[in-house]
Amino acid sequence: MGAVARRPVAVVAALVLFLEAVGIVVINGILATVVDNQSMSLDGLDPDVMSAGTWVMGGVFGAYLAACGLVLLLAGLRDRAPGRFARVLLIVCAVVHGVLGALCVGLVGWSAFGFMMVVLGLIVLTLLAYGKREKAEPKGQAPADGAAPAATNGTAPAQ
Repeated sequence: MGAVARRPVAVVAALVLFLEAVGIVVINGILATVVDNQSMSLDGLDPDVMSAGTWVMGGVFGAYLAACGLVLLLAGLRDRAPGRFARVLLIVCAVVHGVLGALCVGLVGWSAFGFMMVVLGLIVLTLLAYGKREKAEPKGQAPADGAAPAATNGTAPAQ
């Protein structure tokens, strides 16, 4: 994929992850409020603890998605590949989307699965588009050890 297509893909993926982060926080907030208002208990667990845990989980996962979105946005704006830690962050995000997509089919439906796979595809496409590029050595320049430059057409260099 050329540089022309990879920048918009990274920016779109970032925007989608930002929207998803907000959605996750809102959904967890709704779940926490319902648990708190209904005083629901699961096998004797304190409803206040369950509500607080849901808020914390929503906040942490939302922050994680926002961080992934920020990495993608910076990659798209700078047109540079993410660093090692950022790549690991995005790979984990892609794996999470794949697993949650598989769970969404049975629990939520095919539309949620489709959304998760679109996000997964955008993340993977960005990772592949910003893959490592091999640096080409300038032609005709001698290596640092003083040896003759290697021939590129399969013949030995002239002596």
